Amino acid sequence: METRQHTIKKSVTVSGVGLHTGVVSNMTFLPARPGHGIKFQRTDLPGMPTVDADADLVVDVSRGTTIEQSGARINTVEHTLAALVGMQIDNVLIQIDGPEPPIMDGSSIQFIEQLREAGLEEQNVMRDFFDVPSGIFYSEPERNVELAALPLNDYRLTVMVDYNSPVLGSQHAYLNDISQFADEIASCRTFCFLHELEMLHKNNLIKGGDLNNAIVIVDRVVKDEELEHLAKLFNKEKVEVKQEGILNNIELRYKNEPARHKLLDLVGDLALVGKPLRAQILAARPGHAANVAFARKIKRAMKKIQPDQAPAYDPATTPILNINQITQKLPHRYPMLLIDKIIHLDDKSVIGVKNITMNESFFQGHFPGNPVMPGVLQIEAMAQTGGIFALSTVDDPNNYWTYFLGIDECRFKKMVLPGDTLVIRCELTAPIKRGIFKMKGQAFVAGNLVCEAVLTASLFKKDAREV
Repeated sequence: METRQHTIKKSVTVSGVGLHTGVVSNMTFLPARPGHGIKFQRTDLPGMPTVDADADLVVDVSRGTTIEQSGARINTVEHTLAALVGMQIDNVLIQIDGPEPPIMDGSSIQFIEQLREAGLEEQNVMRDFFDVPSGIFYSEPERNVELAALPLNDYRLTVMVDYNSPVLGSQHAYLNDISQFADEIASCRTFCFLHELEMLHKNNLIKGGDLNNAIVIVDRVVKDEELEHLAKLFNKEKVEVKQEGILNNIELRYKNEPARHKLLDLVGDLALVGKPLRAQILAARPGHAANVAFARKIKRAMKKIQPDQAPAYDPATTPILNINQITQKLPHRYPMLLIDKIIHLDDKSVIGVKNITMNESFFQGHFPGNPVMPGVLQIEAMAQTGGIFALSTVDDPNNYWTYFLGIDECRFKKMVLPGDTLVIRCELTAPIKRGIFKMKGQAFVAGNLVCEAVLTASLFKKDAREV
C-alpha cells in the first residue's frame, strides 16, 4: 500500500447518464491539497455546495449509496469512490453538474482509465490510516448478512454471495492487495435479476438503466411476450435469452463477475469511513445498506480511540524530512537540534522522532549516574517539531524565524532514558491568526505518553525581526 498521500496531476472529465436518475451529467476530477480528502461539488446548484464522502451523510441505500449535505445530493457514489480507493488517491475534488455520476458500463473501469490518464502525484504527507485495533463485526441475522474487519497491516477483502439461483449459485471473490483492484475488480459490472426490473421501474429507479451498463440475470424461462415487453422497456428492437442465463446473452467478464462487483461496491462504500483502512475485511452477502451500517460502525470505533494513543511509527518507512532536510528548515545545530526526522506533516498536524542515546551532551551533567532526559529539552524537541509545522505554512520558510510565546498545561508522565525513541505529535488546536500558532504537543515512548503541553508560537519574518 502507498504510505504517502496522492492526488492527480491534472483534471479529467467523464460524461454519461446516471443509472437511477437518468440524468446526463459531466463529472470532473480535480487535484486537491493534502488532507483535503474526497469531496463532491454540485456545480449546477446555487453556491456550488460540496458534499463530503462520509458515511454519516448517507441518506439512501436503494440499489446504490446516496449522500447529501447542505441541500446537495449525490446519488450512486460507490463506483466512483471504489475507483479512487483502488488507485489509492486520497485527495480530489469531484465537480459534477447533475445529481448522479455517470454509470458508464456499470463498473469502475472507465473512471480508472481517466484517472490513469490524469496521472498520480505523490504528496509530501503521510497517509492517515485507520488501523483496525481489534475485530469489528456487523450482522443482519434475518438476511444472513455478516461483515467483519480484523486487524491486518494491509487492506484485503473477501466476499461471498449466495442468491439461491441456478444461474449464479454461491460465488466468492477476493482482493489480496488493493493495488490489484484496477486489474482484477474494476471492470466488473453491476447486475440485477430479471424479476427485479419491474419493481425497480415502478420505484422510479434505473431510469438510465440499459443492457450496456448492467447485467440482467435470467433464472427462469421467459415467454416471448415478456421479451417483447422488455425490448420496449429498454428501447431495443429485440432482446433474447437462453433458457437460463444473461439477458441478451451478454458474456460475463469473469465467471464470478457478480461477486467481484459486490466486492467493488464494498470497497466504494467503505471509503465513506473517511480514512484509508488497514484491515482484513470479510463479507457474506453484503449490500449497500449493510455496507454503510458497517462503515458507520468502523467510524465509531475510530472515534473511540483515545486522543492520547501514540501515533504509529515504522522506522523502515522513508521520512517526510530527514535530518539534512530538517537542518535546511530549522536554524538549530548541535547540541540544540533535538529532532532527527519528520514522519508525518499535513495541514493540521506534524509528527517528529528523536532517538535518545547515551551520547547526548546533556547526559554529561544531568544526573550523570542516573541519566534522564531533561523535561525542558523534551518541550524544546516538541517546539522544534511544531516549528516545522509552522514553517510549512509559508512559501519561503527560510525567511522566517519561529519563536515561543507560551507553554501551558505542561505535564511530565514518565522518564525518558537512553535508548528510548521519542515520537512527538503536535496538532493545531485553533485557526492560525496573524502568524500565531497554538498546538497541543504530546511525546510518546514505546506507545506510552511521557510528556504533553499546549504550545503557542509565532512566525517572524527575518527582515521584520532585524528592524
